[in-house]
Amino acid sequence: MSQNPQSLLITGSAGFIGSNLVLRLLDSQEPLSIVGLDNLNDYYDPSLKEYRLRKIQEKAATAPHHTYKFIKGDLADKALIDSLFEENHFDIVVNLAAQAGVRYSIENPDAYIQSNMIGFYNILEACRHSYDGIPGSTETGNPGYQGVQHLVYASSSSVYGGNKKVPFSTDDRVDNPVSLYAATKKSNELFAHCYSKLYNIPSTGLRFFTVYGPAGRPDMAYFGFTNKLLKGQTIQIYNYGNCRRDFTYVDDIVEGIVRVMRKAPEKKNGEDGLPIPPYAVYNIGGGQPENLLDFVNILQEELVRAGVLPKDYDFEAHKELVPMQPGDVPTTYADASALERDFGFTPKITLREGLRKFAEWYKVYFQ
Repeated sequence: MSQNPQSLLITGSAGFIGSNLVLRLLDSQEPLSIVGLDNLNDYYDPSLKEYRLRKIQEKAATAPHHTYKFIKGDLADKALIDSLFEENHFDIVVNLAAQAGVRYSIENPDAYIQSNMIGFYNILEACRHSYDGIPGSTETGNPGYQGVQHLVYASSSSVYGGNKKVPFSTDDRVDNPVSLYAATKKSNELFAHCYSKLYNIPSTGLRFFTVYGPAGRPDMAYFGFTNKLLKGQTIQIYNYGNCRRDFTYVDDIVEGIVRVMRKAPEKKNGEDGLPIPPYAVYNIGGGQPENLLDFVNILQEELVRAGVLPKDYDFEAHKELVPMQPGDVPTTYADASALERDFGFTPKITLREGLRKFAEWYKVYFQ
């Protein structure tokens, strides 16, 4: 790699996971050159994204050994992506930008095709062309540059679709998606495998399981429930409360990403002399699925404790049990043993601990 500070591209850097990853990287001791990319779309309130960006700017100001630059732009803008790669000679790319949400994909499929498929294709192509002129050439403008050394990208537990076997393992077949969002995430894994095989690009996909925490996505259940309870509205609990989710606190997700990005799949050839794809996929999940009713009970206790809701709040009057929604699955449950085996890490933060941090943040941010 280059003798210069390691160069990183974090897409979706104003998003929930992306912003937390950048904050974590700015805490690291080794000098880094970080470019954050986000289109700041209005899928949810952009002011929350602006808040996250301010937090990053504040942190970057206290970390002079790093360089940090934010670019407002879209993954689907191929010319922009190509120019970023040409100018910055990225060593590691972490692609977290995506159109999120299962239910939204049913109503607005175009957003998912543009961001999750065309956008990811643009990233893969830029990674491929980062090797142009190598080895031994100075055409890249940086003689020591060796091209992108590792592409890490967000997949999702939604790729498991209607799988009945639990816990979900990366060895399971995942060709029965129940939402367009899930289908686009599976396509990312297939694209990445293809590019790893054809162009020897080390890539790792991470299947995230129900990520939550402070400054998270307002369309997620814990955030939406809180907003509605505060307004005295009724919250709907799907599948009559019989859904189970493998909730994963955002700090655990970020810790997993940081460990993975620093250890790319090894490049090696098979018996036929051709490259074995330097490709891997891991689950990152708590490994302890929680019943949705238990989750709601813990959330309400922590909202009262943080002073978001009054102690005498009548929760029973504001809960409604409803059927399963299109695109949803009854259970998500991660087998994250491979992550522990290869990186010595497994998520540790309990649901109560995580929801407590969310409730305390919510109290400060909104009230």
